[in-house]
Amino acid sequence: MHNNINATFEGYFILLGFSRWPHLEFILFVVILIFYLMTLLGNLFIIVLSHLDTRLHTPMYFFLSNLSFLDLCYTTSCIPQLLVNLWGQEKTISFAGCMIQLYFVLALGTTECVLLVVMAYDRYAAVCRPLHYTVLMPPRLCHLLAVTSWASGFTNSALHSLCTFWIPLCEHHLVNHFFCEVPALLRLSCVRTHANELTLLVTSFIFVVIPLLLILTSYGAITWAVLRMPSKSGLQKAFGTCGAHLMVVSLFFISAMCIYLQPPTESSQDRSKFIALIYTVVTPSLNPLIYTLRNKDVKRAVKRLLGQE
Repeated sequence: MHNNINATFEGYFILLGFSRWPHLEFILFVVILIFYLMTLLGNLFIIVLSHLDTRLHTPMYFFLSNLSFLDLCYTTSCIPQLLVNLWGQEKTISFAGCMIQLYFVLALGTTECVLLVVMAYDRYAAVCRPLHYTVLMPPRLCHLLAVTSWASGFTNSALHSLCTFWIPLCEHHLVNHFFCEVPALLRLSCVRTHANELTLLVTSFIFVVIPLLLILTSYGAITWAVLRMPSKSGLQKAFGTCGAHLMVVSLFFISAMCIYLQPPTESSQDRSKFIALIYTVVTPSLNPLIYTLRNKDVKRAVKRLLGQE
């Protein structure tokens, strides 16, 4: 008979994180802190600029503001805890803290998957149906799509969070990751978790594979429409507006799929930690740069804000 003990009795978990590579912890701390500050400043900049400039009150920038706010919340749900663990010897997180972190990381990650599909549809409507764009993307529909994205993410997370924290855990509370995630916590169980794993597989297919297929279909249609454009300026404008979104999608989905589609071996767990840094640290910090560096609308908005136009 297993000598099970619930984590609530002990009141904490130990996040192993990158403790197997102590010589890397200070370097990781500095690099991750820089990326986190870039994420905060860059995404806040997009949110404020989109709110202040009335010419950016369009569906594209409405969804981009949602993505920026989402990235701010997503990184804040796991990066501060990671920085604390990298800086000091103490690598614990309370049971309540772990539960809250699991819920929000999963909810916000799922929301981003759905929101990226919505943004792909918006770009499809803008490029392939420009004359009907205002009819296809009215403000009411934009708000409904945004609410649906957020609601689906938080609903999915509630399902997994409840299922994960109801299972009995073994004596040790060593989570082999730098934040509380479902697969890592399931490995602590002393009972079979086939039902949890099957549920995770099904929902991963629904919220990762299907969104990716929809996004690729959307960009396939966009590419076909762009190649038929006679004007080179039209080609450049279309690829300019869509290329940024495609880069974000590639970074986010490829890194996520590298983790969830590989077999759960000990070495894969170590690799998954570094891959997870891509979509929890790198991608949210690059989003503002990708969307603004080559975006003429944003550059003009900044000039207007500074009174130079």
